[in-house]
Amino acid sequence: MEVCEILSTFALQLSIPDKFTKMKNVSVIGAGTMGNGIAHVFAQHGYTVTLIDISQAQLDKAIATISKNLDRMVSKDIITTAVKEETLQRIHTNTSIADGVKNANLVVEAATENVELKLKIFQQMDEAAPKGCILSTNTSSISISKMAAVTNRPEAVIGMHFMNPVPVMKLVEIITSDATSQEVTDTIVATSKQLGKVPCVVKDFPGFIANRILMPMINEAIISLQEGVSGVIEIDTIMKLGMAHPMGPLQLADLIGLDVCHSILNVLYEGFKNPKYAPSPLLTELVQAGKLGIKTGEGFYKYSPGSKELVVSDRFK
Repeated sequence: MEVCEILSTFALQLSIPDKFTKMKNVSVIGAGTMGNGIAHVFAQHGYTVTLIDISQAQLDKAIATISKNLDRMVSKDIITTAVKEETLQRIHTNTSIADGVKNANLVVEAATENVELKLKIFQQMDEAAPKGCILSTNTSSISISKMAAVTNRPEAVIGMHFMNPVPVMKLVEIITSDATSQEVTDTIVATSKQLGKVPCVVKDFPGFIANRILMPMINEAIISLQEGVSGVIEIDTIMKLGMAHPMGPLQLADLIGLDVCHSILNVLYEGFKNPKYAPSPLLTELVQAGKLGIKTGEGFYKYSPGSKELVVSDRFK
C-alpha cells in the first residue's frame, strides 16, 4: 500500500492535522539539483509530483537525473525496479507555475537563491494554488517572513530546507516565521518524517542554523587559503581527518556552488550587519570569474565528467 493511501490511518500517530490528512499532490518549482532531488524523494514515497521549470530542456535533464539516481538505488538493492518505475510514473512536468500548482496540496519552491526571483514566484504560487495549499521554500538563507509577506496566506508559508543530495541526506531544516501556524508546522514536520527525513524546527533568522554555522566556516577556510596559511588539499584534509567531516570545506563549497555560498554570506552580512559574515575577496573573485565549483567544472578543484579524482585547480597549485 502506498504512503499517501495510508496517510489518513496514521494521521493521529504522526500528528498531522485532520485538515491535511489527504495531502497527496506536491508541486516542486525549479528542476535544478535541489528541485529534482526533492521531486524524487516525494515521488518515491507515494506522492504525485508536478515538477515545474520554465525550461523544458531542464525538466528533461531533471527526469534523466532522477532515473539515473533511481538506477543507482536499484543496483545497491535499496529499491526494486518496480519501485523505480512507479516513482517515475508519479512525476509529471510543467513549464507553467499557474498550471503546475493548481491542484497542489503542498508547493515546494526550489528556484535559484535570489530574493527578487523567489518573491515573484511566491506571488504566482499564492495566486494559482488552491485555498488550503501550503507554500514552502527550500531557501537556505532568505527570510521566510519576507516571502510570506507577498502572499495572502502568511500562516501557510514555511521553509523546508533540504540538504544536498536530497535522496541521501536525512535532515530537513524547517523554518517558521512568526506568522506560520502551528497546524502548518505540525503538518510539515509529519510530512518530512513520511519522507524518511529528520525534521528540525528553527526560527526565521538570517542563515537559520545550518548556514549560519556552516558558511562562516567555509568562508574562514577560503580566507586561510587566500592568506597562504595552507593549501587546498591541506585545509580540506585537516578538517576531514581532524574534525571527522565527510569532506573538507573547500570541496563542500564547490559542491554547494561558490555563487550560492557567496549569496548566503551576503544575506548573513546584510542581516546581522557584522563584518565577520562578509564574503572573502577570493570567493568574490572566483564567482565573478565564473568559477563556481562542480557545476562549471572548476572552483577550488577541477572536475572532469565521470572522474571522482580530486584535482586542485591550477590557480591553487
